[in-house]
Amino acid sequence: MTKLDRIDPWRVALRLPGGGEARVYADDTLLAAMRRDRCLDQLARVAALPGLVGPAMAMPDAHQGYGFPIGGVAAFDPEDGGVVSPGGVGFDINCGVRLLATDVEAGPLGARGDGGPLADLAEAVLRRVPVGHGKRRTGVGRADLAGVLRDGAAWAVGRGLGEEADLARVESGGRLAGADLDAVSARARERGAGQVGTLGGGNHFIEVQRVERVLDEEAARRLGLAVDQVVVLLHTGSRGFGHQVCTDHVRELGRAAGRLGLRLPDRQLAAAPLGSPEARAYLGAMAAAANFAWANRQVITHRVREALAEVLGARARVVWDVAHNLAKMETHRVDGRVRRLCVHRKGATRAFGPGHPELPPELRDLGQPVLIPGSMGTASYVALGTETAMAETWGSVCHGAGRVRSRTAARKELSPDGVLRRLARAGVVVRGGSRRGLVEEAPEAYKDVDRVVAVVAGAGLARLVARLVPLAVVKG
Repeated sequence: MTKLDRIDPWRVALRLPGGGEARVYADDTLLAAMRRDRCLDQLARVAALPGLVGPAMAMPDAHQGYGFPIGGVAAFDPEDGGVVSPGGVGFDINCGVRLLATDVEAGPLGARGDGGPLADLAEAVLRRVPVGHGKRRTGVGRADLAGVLRDGAAWAVGRGLGEEADLARVESGGRLAGADLDAVSARARERGAGQVGTLGGGNHFIEVQRVERVLDEEAARRLGLAVDQVVVLLHTGSRGFGHQVCTDHVRELGRAAGRLGLRLPDRQLAAAPLGSPEARAYLGAMAAAANFAWANRQVITHRVREALAEVLGARARVVWDVAHNLAKMETHRVDGRVRRLCVHRKGATRAFGPGHPELPPELRDLGQPVLIPGSMGTASYVALGTETAMAETWGSVCHGAGRVRSRTAARKELSPDGVLRRLARAGVVVRGGSRRGLVEEAPEAYKDVDRVVAVVAGAGLARLVARLVPLAVVKG
């Protein structure tokens, strides 16, 4: 019932029944990978949701998810029957990436692999940041949770776990307004208590990297990045708290669909009309989970800084922090008119172009920094948002490499020892993580990040600044 028409080397139109269109950003190789799962079918179903503005979109890292494809972007107009859907945000609300730039170079660190200061640094991080599913740390418990959910990263900074300057380099200042603690279940609070400052499992990581190549000298200088500099990329989100928030509200909205008069194209796309009590409750709980995630990354940042100071005598500052899984009310220009839209980015990164008022003054003329991590053992990129992204994708780009093998397939086809040998040959120190988790997150389980990034750059959605390569990885 759908047809794919290539528009140019970077864009594909997904023609829908009734004359509608969704948009896919992919070259032929990435498009072929998307056709091997339900990614494009899910995108077509997103395009059938009420109040959609413009096309539903899939970024080049897109693959099958729950409801929306991971890598999906869509905007809805509250004045035209638009909805919010938890399936367009995901279970790990505000899973995101933060980049820290240090004041040391990689060259003097010497040998890679299993020895030397890099191994010491990975172990120092591991001592300070609990990793793995369900892990908790003491020090941030139930009594602190209300402040975490209301204030996000500012809660941590106010307790000496960071610097005021950090907040200016975090999307939305590290706090999403409108958190509604009454919309958060007791079970979500129970799961979240004690998990602030923990990495979690799955694809979460803390990776020590080296700036291998600068692709835009002036932009890199403005961001404080230089060749051979040691940087740290950390990736985590709202842990069990966010997962429970999504679970609770998917269930509630699924039950409410008939009462709300919605005929949904997929049960996984449970939704509520924007402005309804159900939508307000979800968005309020989602904002609380987003703030939990920003507080989590801020506390981890403090612990990583401690490890850097102990092992390398290094200091680190925040370059930028981006969210991947959020639905946010934003102002965009549509057909010459300014409209307030609810933009869903699931496994997609905000990439506002130059001049946007939400950007800090010192970076406003550059555009928003964008962080695109690869898989464990492969490159990551720093980029900038563009006017083209603002015009085409609501200021959005890809969030990483994207899976090409499911976790089940990776476990069947790869071995833990083989993954560890390949990383060791590449000189990458690995600490933490289960043997099963290492296989599930192996580089072979992901798309080629260089190919993914080439699509967003070729399409003009991002301006590339620097390429980073791994030195040591602490896995969840």
